[in-house]
Amino acid sequence: MVTVDRAKVFRIEDGASAVIVGNPFIADVAMFDKNTVVITGKSYGTTNLVILDKDNKPIVDEDITVRASERDVVSVYRKAERVTLSCHPMCEPTLRLGDNLDAFNEAAEQATARNSLALKAAGVDN
Repeated sequence: MVTVDRAKVFRIEDGASAVIVGNPFIADVAMFDKNTVVITGKSYGTTNLVILDKDNKPIVDEDITVRASERDVVSVYRKAERVTLSCHPMCEPTLRLGDNLDAFNEAAEQATARNSLALKAAGVDN
């Protein structure tokens, strides 16, 4: 079980030579080193993870379920429309799949603009 936009780390005994994710739109998997696996939830759903050893034999073959965070989150419903707020300690808009499209797009545009300004201030080319 992994949460969207969060990483989970686990170790494997045998070194990995290949990592295969069934649906990379649901989860991203990266090898930190040959024994440390990092899974990042990208979208809701279930997919699978296969890790092969140096002889191309599966040493991991598991399902990965990605879900939304339930901690410090408030969802506001107006009829069928939902807006999600991250509330710790104050409530602020957050990007959550399934939210009202206008509210989601507005928050995404503001977050993108803010990140661009921060990169520009740091002297990093976009």
